[in-house]
Amino acid sequence: MTATKEQIESSLRSYRDPYLGVDVVSAGMLKNIITDEQKIAIELEAGFPLARHRATLEAELAKALSPLAPGTALTFRWETKIVAHSVQKGVKTLPGVKNTIAVASGKGGVGKSTTAVNLALALRDEGATVGLLDADIYGPSQPRMLGCPGRPDSRDGKSMEPKVSFGIQCISIGHLIEEDTPMIWRGPMATSALEQLLRETNWRDLDYLVIDLPPGTGDIQLTLCQKVPLSGAIIVTTPQDIALMDARKGLKMFEKVDVPVLGVVENMSVHVCTNCGHAEHIFGAGGGATMAAQHNVDLLGSLPLDIRIREGVDNGRPTVETDPDSVATQVYREIARRVTTKLALRARDYSGRFPNIVIQKST
Repeated sequence: MTATKEQIESSLRSYRDPYLGVDVVSAGMLKNIITDEQKIAIELEAGFPLARHRATLEAELAKALSPLAPGTALTFRWETKIVAHSVQKGVKTLPGVKNTIAVASGKGGVGKSTTAVNLALALRDEGATVGLLDADIYGPSQPRMLGCPGRPDSRDGKSMEPKVSFGIQCISIGHLIEEDTPMIWRGPMATSALEQLLRETNWRDLDYLVIDLPPGTGDIQLTLCQKVPLSGAIIVTTPQDIALMDARKGLKMFEKVDVPVLGVVENMSVHVCTNCGHAEHIFGAGGGATMAAQHNVDLLGSLPLDIRIREGVDNGRPTVETDPDSVATQVYREIARRVTTKLALRARDYSGRFPNIVIQKST
């Protein structure tokens, strides 16, 4: 007996994807069901990249459908359609960029830049086109972390071409100055420089632009959040109480400027001794999870304190690129999936569909 479309849809609803938090039907991914006595074809549209997750998702959906029609050939047809999502009101979006994700921290030294570069690479691995903007004017680190020093090219003398490393488009003030040159600038100059980097770079069809924000919650950070279009933000912290205090301030800053916080990343959560395997919570335990629960946001992932992560970025060979099977890389990929699926479920940006209305005085 051939299963009906209603039965198939009901079975698809029974599997709740751990990244979406809902089933594929509720997420609006189901586009069509084609069925006859010999086969069932499920047509789905994903608003997020899922190159590595697709096989797992298909296997789970097939398991949910197996009682309906045992022995029937089952196929899945996928289309990936990543769209632009809304940003703060009154802030202009960027040409060539669909979504912007800010990676922020309440204080320095918690691994924000390391998280940003590995997140960008994890997004790339899922099949997205990704860029990375190093917005830390005073302490640019991405040219070293991505192993892409040197000045960017300019085709017209007015705009810049992003540097490309490991398939990631990247720009930083570090590409325009010597590595040991201090940026002795006041806030307005730093903000103006960042806007130039952001808007005078010829980003090429990016699904996601990861923005490595400067640490802290002062005037510069607030001004940047009011001028830089942000689809969502990630807060990076360690489990340490002092770091969590500042991380909470960062989260509240984004709330004040109407930027959705996609979740919290707990860095340096546990150290595992490479000699004996003993696990120790050097900076405390569970702080990130507690903070996420208190502020009703997701804990996106907990990363270990691992010397290989530090060595990787110091040498311009980040962990996701050089150690794809490591525990840390798996966590970065989990974070990337949770971030993109949360964005996919958010409101879309329809501003580009409406023409500008110009009123002119007739003669």
